Amino acid sequence: MDFQRRSLLKLIAAGVAVPSSLLTAGCAGDGSKKNGHIVVVGGGFGGSSAAKYLKRYNPDLAVTLIEPKKEYVTCPGSNWVIGGEAEMTTITHTYDAAKQRGIEVIHDRVASVNTDAKSIQLAGGESVVYDKLIVSPGIDFKWNEIEGASSDIEAKTPHAWKAGEQTLLLRDQLQAMPEDGTFIMVAPPNPFRCPPGPYERASMVAHYMSQHKPKAELLILDQKNKFSKQALFMKGWEENYGARIQWIAKMDGGEAVGIDADRKVVETTFGNFEGDVINYIPPQKAGQLAQDMGLTDESGFCPVDQQTFASKQIEDVYVIGDAAIASPMPKSGHSAASHGKIVAANIVLEMAGEPAIAAKNVNTCYSLIAPDYGISVAAVYNTVEGNIQEVEAAGGVSKMDATRRERELEANYTRGWYRSITDEVWG
Repeated sequence: MDFQRRSLLKLIAAGVAVPSSLLTAGCAGDGSKKNGHIVVVGGGFGGSSAAKYLKRYNPDLAVTLIEPKKEYVTCPGSNWVIGGEAEMTTITHTYDAAKQRGIEVIHDRVASVNTDAKSIQLAGGESVVYDKLIVSPGIDFKWNEIEGASSDIEAKTPHAWKAGEQTLLLRDQLQAMPEDGTFIMVAPPNPFRCPPGPYERASMVAHYMSQHKPKAELLILDQKNKFSKQALFMKGWEENYGARIQWIAKMDGGEAVGIDADRKVVETTFGNFEGDVINYIPPQKAGQLAQDMGLTDESGFCPVDQQTFASKQIEDVYVIGDAAIASPMPKSGHSAASHGKIVAANIVLEMAGEPAIAAKNVNTCYSLIAPDYGISVAAVYNTVEGNIQEVEAAGGVSKMDATRRERELEANYTRGWYRSITDEVWG
C-alpha cells in the first residue's frame, strides 16, 4: 500500500469526501482470499456499510457478508408504515449492489463460531474461515424483566422493534382497533435502539388516529423519566394532536411491572391500564450471536476499543452497531453506518501494517411528528485517547420556535435523509 493510498484512507475515515476513482486507481481487485479474508456477520446498517467500505478501501480483499434475510427491512421508516404513511417496499432493501461489488453474500444463519480456529459454522452446513471477523448482530430482548413478558406474547403485544412481520402486525392491530379504542405503548429503559423511535411511533399512531379514529387515545407508559428530543416532541404533539397523547414518566407511575397479553392489561406501580392494542417494547441487549460468542459484558452489550471497534473480549473480532458499547453515540442506523466505515478503514490499515486512525463519527436522527412536521438531532464525535467524545457545538436539535414552514421542510429532509443513507448503505 503506497503513501497516497494510505493518505486517502485516512481522509475518508476522518469524514473527508474523496472521489472513489482516486482511491481505486490502479487497483484491479481480484478479491482473492490470499490477500486477506474479512467476514461480516449481519447485513443491517453497520454490517452492510462495513462490507461495502472494506471493498472500497481495498478491492483486493476477499469480503464475505453473512445475513439470513435476502431482503433487509429497516427500523428507520417502519413507524411511517405503522402510521399508514409508507409501504413496506419503501423500507425494504436488497443485497444486489453488494454482490455487484464483488462481495460474497451468503444468506444463512450462523450456528456457531470457533474463534480459536477462526471458523464459522453455518446452519446450512457450510463452514467459513476468516482472518478478521466483524459482528453486527443488532439487538435482542430481555424478556423476563417484568411478570408475564416472554417471546410468546410478541404476536399479541407486538414490539415491532425488529422491522418486518412485527411492523405489519402492529399496523394491522392499529387499523382493527375500535373507533374509540386505546393504544398503549410501553417505552423501554435505556439503553435501547433508536432513542427517539418510540416517540416518533407515538406521533405516527396519533396521526393515523386523527385521520381514521378521531375518538381513540394513546398512552405512553415510560420506563424512563425523560427521553430524546422530549421538548420538541411534546410541543409537536400539542400542536398536531392536542391532548390525544398522554405520556407517563417512570417516576409518575409509568413503570411497568407486569403484562397480561390475553387481557391486554399493563400493570404499573401506579395501577393497571387496559388497552385495545399493547405495543410492549422490551428492555434490550446485544443480539443473540454476541451473547453466544462471549462478546458481551454484564450490561448485555459488547465492550469495544472505541477507536477501532475491536472487541475487548476476543482477538480479531470487531463489534459495531447497536450491539457495541459506543456511548455517547446513540444506538441508531446512522451511528452503525458510521461505525462500519471506521472499522473498515482501520482493518485495512492494520492488515497493511499501518497504525489505526482516530476518526470522526457522526449521527443524525430525523423524526416525523406528522407527515408535514419534522424534527431532528445531530452530533459529531471525536475519538480522544481511545474514547468517543461528543464535539461541543458541532451538532444540536431543531429550534423550539420554528415556523410551520420550517417543520414542513424538516419533514422533507427526513425523507431525503432516509433515501440518502439507505442508498449509501445498500445502493
